[in-house]
Amino acid sequence: MSFNATSKREWVQIALKAPYLTKEQEHEYITAWVNHKDKKALDLITRAHMRLVLAIVARFKKFNLNEQDMIQEGYIGLMEAANRFEPDRENRFSTYATWWIRASVQDYILKNWSIVRGGTSSAQKALFFTVRHLRKQLEEGEQKLSETEIQNSLSEKIGVSVSDINGMEARLKQSDYSLNTVISAQDGSETEWGDQLACDAPQPDELVEALIDQERRTQWLEQALMELNTRERQVINARKLSQDGSTLDIVGRKLGISKERVRQIETRAMEKLKAALLRIHPQGKYALT
Repeated sequence: MSFNATSKREWVQIALKAPYLTKEQEHEYITAWVNHKDKKALDLITRAHMRLVLAIVARFKKFNLNEQDMIQEGYIGLMEAANRFEPDRENRFSTYATWWIRASVQDYILKNWSIVRGGTSSAQKALFFTVRHLRKQLEEGEQKLSETEIQNSLSEKIGVSVSDINGMEARLKQSDYSLNTVISAQDGSETEWGDQLACDAPQPDELVEALIDQERRTQWLEQALMELNTRERQVINARKLSQDGSTLDIVGRKLGISKERVRQIETRAMEKLKAALLRIHPQGKYALT
């Protein structure tokens, strides 16, 4: 389904015209889509949540990328959320959709802001989107800190090593180079930067094999997750399966329990998952950490 919007203004008009949904209406529409593929219900809930897309995109204006493209990516994340949402888990769709929208927009930024500066792992994404903001706060604080103190503070706040912070900051300061930049010219012929790059892309058969393996692992994991109770699934989803990997403290506050209790639930759930996966596929090897 598409709104056929071609500009930011049209997206804004769609969002402004959409009615606000109550919790009950939101649940009714998303359930109708998930269970019965009711396209009218999908249209209603996606239109109502375009405000959320616009709000999330607005937070990333500082990267100076095409705002219309970021809105489109956010809309793709919203649709992905609608297709993956499970109404029976009693979570708000808006909360679930926020994660998918933000992840989609962030992935777009990492792919397009700079080929050299970006990173794709969870740690690299966290660094990319937080290190400059936190550094500015520390530098402008009342207490004047040395560069070493700033780096140590960043390391502690983000939860990565000082070397990782230095590496990301080096990438952020680097200029981009065109692959068509001439690096040498001899005997009337020119050698461009791109000519020196080796192609290490996987072969088509390797891509297909990896895709099939990933689909199988996903199916096995979904089967294993069914053996967990509701609280255990909530903890595993937040701690192991979310984009950011929530801390014990954050999960505990959301669930109204202590950090130690979250850790206990996580440990028990991981043991149950490993046992379930071995029953489903005895010869399989799993890296559940």
